[in-house]
Amino acid sequence: MAKPKRRKRFEIGLNGRIDTVFLSLVLILLTIGLVMLFSASYAFSYTHYNNSYRFILRQGGYALFGVFMMFVFSKIDYHIWRRFSWVIFGISTLFLIVLLILPPMVQNMGVKRWFVIGPVNFQPSETAKFALIVLFSTLISANYKQMRRPAFVFTLLGILAVTCVLIVAEPHLSATILIFLIGVVLMVVGGLQMRYIIGGGLLAGGGVAALLLGGVIGYGSDRFKYWINPWLDPANKGFQTIQSLLAIGSGGIMGRGIGQSRQKYLWVPEPHNDFIFSIVCEELGLIGAMVIIILFALLVWRGFTIAMRSPDKFGSLLAIGLTFQVGLQAMLNIFVVTNTMPNTGISLPFFSYGGTSLVLLLAEMGIVLSVSRGANLEKT
Repeated sequence: MAKPKRRKRFEIGLNGRIDTVFLSLVLILLTIGLVMLFSASYAFSYTHYNNSYRFILRQGGYALFGVFMMFVFSKIDYHIWRRFSWVIFGISTLFLIVLLILPPMVQNMGVKRWFVIGPVNFQPSETAKFALIVLFSTLISANYKQMRRPAFVFTLLGILAVTCVLIVAEPHLSATILIFLIGVVLMVVGGLQMRYIIGGGLLAGGGVAALLLGGVIGYGSDRFKYWINPWLDPANKGFQTIQSLLAIGSGGIMGRGIGQSRQKYLWVPEPHNDFIFSIVCEELGLIGAMVIIILFALLVWRGFTIAMRSPDKFGSLLAIGLTFQVGLQAMLNIFVVTNTMPNTGISLPFFSYGGTSLVLLLAEMGIVLSVSRGANLEKT
């Protein structure tokens, strides 16, 4: 009698059970985000494009495609990303270099952050986040015993430095901070010793201070000044922050109600983008804002739970990196909108307008779901 074929531990199409809690949290945040995007954008959209539905129709289309990609990526064995980690990082780095060489695709205060491909604006810093997470997860999981050796640690820091330098040259300070912290967290989870953490923190802090004081990223020093006191220039550089705070304050405990914001009528600049959370606070109030913050916290908690259940270190690091990215980006955006930190131009995941970033974000959530399938497949 012939022996039955042994089932592969991991397959191209993972058949393990998906983590429904994580999936539900993603879909809930996406749904609320689309509702709030329409509410926040229709006045701006009608004024500038004579079409109240321009942003929501585009974002809705991207959301549908992103959800489709999320389910596709959830079925693909997440180990495939380990095989192509250097290729992904190389392409991402090439995008960043080409972006700096070419003239600005979108004229916006002299910064170089976007490729314009027809109606699509593509931001290479978005792919850089994903590329770094995949590469660090690959290297650390394969060499976790080397995390105590300076040579390997400095190799990781060198890779992180290359990415950060290319992005800060755009300049894009918020993306630089985000990518740096993601890299540090993955190294810490991978077993980085405390002496490297302290030394690296002091070195990074000194480097940022030197760049600001030296005028290398001079626009950043202005933002610090108007963060401390936006009323120094209330009609220009402090205008967005002041209007954001007015929107948040006027929302009170319960909010004005969905669609009832006053600040979105051309007071808060581009309310559909980085400062959409101020409109959320105005319309949903403190209670609604806290619900959204709790949903993001639950998403991070569930992502970390998936990471802890992963059958291997690569899946664990991958899930931690992708989930931490969402949580950290949401936190930094809320800090900016509430003037807890300087305005750095960072979007709110699932809420801010941006088609390519939304599709990439949902695809990344699909990879986290793939890790959850792998964990559940391991149990069967």
